[in-house]
Amino acid sequence: MRSSARSLPLPAPDAAPGPRSDWGTLARLLPYLWRYRWRVGTALAFLVAAKVANVGVPLLLKDLVDALSIKPGDAAALLVVPVGLIVAYGALRLSTSLFTELRELIFAKATEGTARSISLQVFRHLHALSLRFHLERQTGGMTRDIERGTRAVHSLISYSLYSIVPTLIEVTLVLTLLAVKFDAWFAWITIVALVVYIGFTISLTEWRTKFRRQMNEIDSTAHSRAIDSLLNYETVKYFNNEEFEAKRYDENLERLRRASLKSQSTLSLLNTGQQLIIATALVLMLWRATQGVVDGRMTLGDLVMVNAFMIQLYIPLNFLGAVYREIKQALTDLDKMFTLLEREREIADAPGAAPLVVNEGVVRFERVSFAYDPARPILHDVSFEIPAGRTVAVVGPSGAGKSTLARLLYRFYDVNGGRITIDGQDIRAVTQASLRQAIGIVPQDTVLFNDTVEYNIAYGRPGATRDEVEAAAKAAHIHAFIAATPKGYDTMVGERGLKLSGGEKQRVAIARTLLKNPPVLIFDEATSALDSANERAIQAELKSVSQGKTALVIAHRLSTVVDAHEIVVLEAGRVVERGPHAELLARGGRYAEMWRLQQSDPSA
Repeated sequence: MRSSARSLPLPAPDAAPGPRSDWGTLARLLPYLWRYRWRVGTALAFLVAAKVANVGVPLLLKDLVDALSIKPGDAAALLVVPVGLIVAYGALRLSTSLFTELRELIFAKATEGTARSISLQVFRHLHALSLRFHLERQTGGMTRDIERGTRAVHSLISYSLYSIVPTLIEVTLVLTLLAVKFDAWFAWITIVALVVYIGFTISLTEWRTKFRRQMNEIDSTAHSRAIDSLLNYETVKYFNNEEFEAKRYDENLERLRRASLKSQSTLSLLNTGQQLIIATALVLMLWRATQGVVDGRMTLGDLVMVNAFMIQLYIPLNFLGAVYREIKQALTDLDKMFTLLEREREIADAPGAAPLVVNEGVVRFERVSFAYDPARPILHDVSFEIPAGRTVAVVGPSGAGKSTLARLLYRFYDVNGGRITIDGQDIRAVTQASLRQAIGIVPQDTVLFNDTVEYNIAYGRPGATRDEVEAAAKAAHIHAFIAATPKGYDTMVGERGLKLSGGEKQRVAIARTLLKNPPVLIFDEATSALDSANERAIQAELKSVSQGKTALVIAHRLSTVVDAHEIVVLEAGRVVERGPHAELLARGGRYAEMWRLQQSDPSA
């Protein structure tokens, strides 16, 4: 007895979260870094040690200068050269470099590990998103976003730990020394200069960010169009549209050039303003120090020390604009990657979903209704059963919803009404991994990986041995062809398998499915793109493959399904007829009409 079907609301497309603040992006990154907290702590300790050593250099330089009161030609004065100070000066310089290298060595694992974890999680998540998302996305732009996001992890951590934090520590130490050792004027001049410098840098960089973001968007668009054009190389050649594609690409490059020039001009303005602020602060500091030497409040060594401190401070500050800009850009790029990661799954396993258990392999479509778009329903109350070990064919005109049945069975989408079961288990209540493990498909358009023949066949069951791959190839009647090629199973098939003919690709797809050995099979117009000879040969192989398995055959050519145990005729998303071939012909209905049309015109 057929169980009652229940209706579900139309699933929403994969939804992207709203915009996130920079602090929100940083908060999103912190959990990945937290697993390396001991390395972070050790790296920070080395960082502080390096900065303490760096601040000690001007102090020793001051003592060294003050200790040298040598008059020209006074050979005896060489005996009082403070060798210890000179050695200590060199040791501090070495310590600064040593602690810096140790910091980078310790922290490298945290940086690389964080980037790897995020990239892998995004990659897994993209495979978990629905077919709807992947049909709408642009591969080139998305891969560029992931690439920039991975680089952003390195940039963000590197600039934060290697530029911002060290500069803050050094500024604090220097300001404390200047205020305590001399007078507050040195500290105030430095503080005012820092505030003006940072305020100017942040405000101008915020204004510049929109130009950089625009440049990245144009870059992603240009990259996407270039990839799309190259993937469709044959189509471009068929229509002699090389110049059209070049012109379209050049239009994007010109937009990118204009955006880049605008970004560069604003960068020049930023750099000039920064240098003006730094120069003004240096002049004021040196004037104050010089006045102190003249008044006798400071020694010549003090003047040298203040100058050394200013140089040490303002060299990293000189790059603050670039650092802040890169951090802002890294946060933007990282946010884009996190946005991909946080994109909600349209199809997700139900809480507590159990693995599918296949005993017989009975597949039922029970009053199934579905629409990709609510305004355009595809399937209406479709019901039929594929008994265990039997073959059921679904035929009908283009657009009737035949291939949609395969997508629903694979659970690329969820039904809007009714349900699909395998051995009585609603496929929405089981894990997607176990469901797809139980189903094999030979599609109309077999797309292969740009790898070897062996890799593409073994993709049906990763880890399969060469003997198992060859056995599957022999069963699919492609072993002889592979063995005859110079490289055999190591032959590269090219981008999307374009080095192979249609018949060869289909046989590879059959071998791949045979290696998987699932209890349920789908043949989605698997021979419609082949010539008659190849079609007959592969049809015989498909018939052999489906022996003893539950098979759903989706076909346009009726001659390919005459041996099916039952034929379901689908029209405008509704089942209009069903039964064996001979019975449907005898009825003289829609199937018989389609049969007569195709017999008189095989291309129909």
